[in-house]
Amino acid sequence: MYLQNDCISKLFVLFIHILFILHALFVLQITMFSCNSLPNELKFDCLPKNKSDQIICEQINCCWTPENQTDTQWPWCYYSECYNNYNVINVSETNTGKIAFYNLTAMTYNNYKKNIKMLRLDIVFETPQRLRITIDDVHHKRYKPPYPKIHEFKEKSKQNNNNTIKLSDFNVRLAKTGVGFAVIRKSDDTILFDSRNIGGFIFSDQFIQLSALLPSKYIYGLGEHKTNLLLSSNWKMYTMFNHDSTPKPGINGYGSHPFYLLIEKSGKSHGVFLFNSNAMDILLQPAPAITYRVIGGILDFYFFSGPTPSDVISQYTKIIGRPFLPPYWSLGYHMCRYGQTFEDLIKVYNRTTKAGIPWDTHWNDIDYMDHKDDFTLSNNFNQLPEYVNSLHKVGMHHVIILDPGIPSRHFNENFFVPLKDGLKDDIFIKNFTGQPLEGKVWNNGGKTAFIDFTHPKATEFWKIQISNFLKVVNFDGLWLDMNEPANFVDGDLNGCLSFESDHWENPQYLPNIVGNHLNYKTICMSARHYAGVHYNLHNVYGLVETIATYDALSKLKNTRPFVISRSSFPGFGHYAGHWTGDINSSWDDMKQSITDIINFNLFGIPLVGADICGFHHNTTVELCSRWIQLGAFYPFARNHNDQFMKDQDPAALGTEVILSTKKSLLTRYSLLPYLYSLFWKAHIEGETVVRPLFFEYPFDDNTYAIDTQFLWGAALLILPVLKEKSHHVDVYLPRDTWYEFYNKNIILSNGSFFVIEAPIDTIPLMVRGGFILPTQMPSITTTLSRQNYYELLVATKRNQAAGFLFLDDGESLGTHQY
Repeated sequence: MYLQNDCISKLFVLFIHILFILHALFVLQITMFSCNSLPNELKFDCLPKNKSDQIICEQINCCWTPENQTDTQWPWCYYSECYNNYNVINVSETNTGKIAFYNLTAMTYNNYKKNIKMLRLDIVFETPQRLRITIDDVHHKRYKPPYPKIHEFKEKSKQNNNNTIKLSDFNVRLAKTGVGFAVIRKSDDTILFDSRNIGGFIFSDQFIQLSALLPSKYIYGLGEHKTNLLLSSNWKMYTMFNHDSTPKPGINGYGSHPFYLLIEKSGKSHGVFLFNSNAMDILLQPAPAITYRVIGGILDFYFFSGPTPSDVISQYTKIIGRPFLPPYWSLGYHMCRYGQTFEDLIKVYNRTTKAGIPWDTHWNDIDYMDHKDDFTLSNNFNQLPEYVNSLHKVGMHHVIILDPGIPSRHFNENFFVPLKDGLKDDIFIKNFTGQPLEGKVWNNGGKTAFIDFTHPKATEFWKIQISNFLKVVNFDGLWLDMNEPANFVDGDLNGCLSFESDHWENPQYLPNIVGNHLNYKTICMSARHYAGVHYNLHNVYGLVETIATYDALSKLKNTRPFVISRSSFPGFGHYAGHWTGDINSSWDDMKQSITDIINFNLFGIPLVGADICGFHHNTTVELCSRWIQLGAFYPFARNHNDQFMKDQDPAALGTEVILSTKKSLLTRYSLLPYLYSLFWKAHIEGETVVRPLFFEYPFDDNTYAIDTQFLWGAALLILPVLKEKSHHVDVYLPRDTWYEFYNKNIILSNGSFFVIEAPIDTIPLMVRGGFILPTQMPSITTTLSRQNYYELLVATKRNQAAGFLFLDDGESLGTHQY
């Protein structure tokens, strides 16, 4: 009997094994079928950043299809169609959306450590035009960016909770298996974002991946990168990790903006924002599809329904903060250079004034500092306070540069107030021993400590130091540089070693960053802020410094602050403007600047410009002449160049550049009432100041890729010359009524290309029919211009036109509260 039972038992075990084998063969057959049937553009990489390896690929249950061609960009190792790491546990309805719970499957295969076992997906229909979807760890608190404080900006739904879902522009459908979801526009059933059974969803401690199919290839944003305006979907990687590098294609830039705007096939637009400040890669591939690979935090998506491009940006800036209203004088022309003596400064002033060039603001780079230390004045610049006072007497202004790093070892430590106060208040970023981390930036002493702007005492400390220096030099605005934060050594002068340094400095997945390690030319990822570890806070560092600076200037001057910063993150435009960094003096970089200023308007940062005539290398007369014409129509217009380069302020380059500069800047100054009114509109409604043509003509696909022309608002079209030895521009004019700005000739376009003459001293401009532009007789400063009479430039369309003018004193706080 025991023998009989034992035989039955063995037969049963054999039967079970056979079932397992049959099941495995069935799964293998299904997997092979789902692998072989996938077109190349739908292959999602199963081994990102790793060498393709068949053994590893098959171990993690992925598809393996090597290609003979060496120039193919699609992955050899990729996910099957039914690849799932999580099972649905429960889905429940709420008044404002849905909540779903997911459990990690027992047979999970991936390359990543510490996979999160249980996840919660929240779907919240916050307003009819805004949807929020988050995926988070159920059992453990994970990092979420403390800045910007989105809850301070976004409004509550005006409808009661029971109507929120019903009134939404969106539907959301969940995958029957796995964690995927689809966001759908109700009005036409367009699927805007579909992650159901797409790619391999992974949620581990330091690697989160989510892929989705998109409805079209017309994608914009995902900055800060040197790219075309219309982003390439041909297997292009866009890396978010703030870094001090001369802008080049294919590298991470000074800022991180994981936001995109997409034009659907219908001509409608929507936007998607991932609120996450950790380093990440975002891949676009031809399907079209998007893949997010993030090395920390959670997935926190906001979807904006538009339907116009302007609506999308207004909806986006509603949650991150509307752009600040700049002081009127800051819209004038600015001049600066690195490597100046005080005598050089005076020469620039004298020759510019003598030439009759309009300008408003003279800047100082770090040359004014003693030993290149913040809040100090070199003996070589001891006449600077008197010079600044003389600027004020003629209605001009002055801006100085500040860095977030101050000397950590000072020859006069007991009397160097910033270091003394900083040590007393304990507001420096710490290394693993609890002591101030020491790197190296400009300080001649050789060692630099970095202010922790997340510390509760840091804002007051910063305000006191600014206040003390205002008593020395009565400057009008601040320029924040090196705040990615930049560092001349990797991490710390003593290294980044600690018991947990490998966890923070060398995560398992490394985004496609410059230098190939996270602490390259910045501080240690394991460094400690009051608000947490630098690994999480790196990308928000410049934003928090900017908030502290804006707050300090508001209180100290009791006027509207003027702050320009290099590092940026969503929400930054609520406090400051941006310049595009250390670009080259080249025709290519001049052209690139158009895409840059458009993109930053998409990111809610309309006060933006590039260094006119370029920063690195020597400019030429023709290049600078054409660039000043373009730069006169940057929202923020400043000429700036590097040390050891020849002078490139316009008066130093001769008659041709002087004539071009005067004509362009006098035109700008005459249009400042219109430009200022656009900034007011941006401040209260979140509109863009500079915009691409497709914002006004979203149903004309000829406009979608144009990045050599741009608009001020809806009415003024700027057509710069971007090629050497050219005296005309080839332009596209959408179907509309257009007027040439200078001679008022009318062009009735059916949506055609035109050749427009462009003499050496002239940038072509067009005024759109149906609009009224407020103008003012220009003078050599905004102070004098504002005393002149106003005019209206009326461009009719079918005998009708409309416009608007915002007018105030140009500097008071709280002029208009939105």
